[in-house]
Amino acid sequence: MPNFLCASESLKGEIINLFGVQITNSMLTTIFFAVVIVVLFRFLIKGGAKVVPSKGQLVVESIIDSLKGILEPIMGKNAFKGAFPLLLSFFVYILVNNWSGLLTFGNAFYNVETLAIATDQVDQYKSLGYHIVETGETIKAQKFTHFFRPANSDLNSTLALALISFISWFYFVMKYAGPRALYHDWFGNKADKKELAFPIYLFLFFIFFMVGFIELISALMRVVSLSFRLYGNNFGGEVLLANMSFPVISVPFYFLELLIGIVQAFVFTLLSAIYIGLITNHEESSSH
Repeated sequence: MPNFLCASESLKGEIINLFGVQITNSMLTTIFFAVVIVVLFRFLIKGGAKVVPSKGQLVVESIIDSLKGILEPIMGKNAFKGAFPLLLSFFVYILVNNWSGLLTFGNAFYNVETLAIATDQVDQYKSLGYHIVETGETIKAQKFTHFFRPANSDLNSTLALALISFISWFYFVMKYAGPRALYHDWFGNKADKKELAFPIYLFLFFIFFMVGFIELISALMRVVSLSFRLYGNNFGGEVLLANMSFPVISVPFYFLELLIGIVQAFVFTLLSAIYIGLITNHEESSSH
């Protein structure tokens, strides 16, 4: 029997047929845990926020206050108010999906595809991820496909999160700082014209303008770095746990994965906030 949410050799989720609809197993996991998150928060703040908070409301408020204390100084008050719902969603969604790989109930939810193949088809099916089983003169190709796969162990999922973060960064920078602030931060001359001779100031203008293209490339590479960092840590953890021979040995690594899940969720959220705050907080400080 295959291990639940066992790391696949594929960078993307495997396609499954669910009631006649073809989706990937990572998409199914995403939908399932998205519903879990909504139901959980609705349960924790059942009846709405109250002056005398319930235990569930205290849990939610503690998460919000902790993130606020860290992110607000980085982003500035205005940008923080606008971006915080998204950042909170990032943190909770990524955290829950990071931890989803530690569950064990999925052993009962998998599909086995078995095909009888010819000898000359062995290499072809091996390249497609099939396991070759030889029983006498019969050669069979078998492939286990789990119905659930951690969303963040699918590169498509982490890439989508990184793209959302990048598009949101551009939106909030335009809204709270403006295109002029973005241009000045990337291409503008940071030197003081009054303190430098005009030829030197003009030379520095070209230097800063060329550096701006490096900043532009760096901003585009954030999509790659955010997606691969999150994917790599989750995929690596899945490979480690899947190859543990003895359950007792894997117990410390389960606790390590719990810690890594929190750290990676926080790092993604923090970096998204820093990218926004690099410009919005600077402009807010300048206006004051």
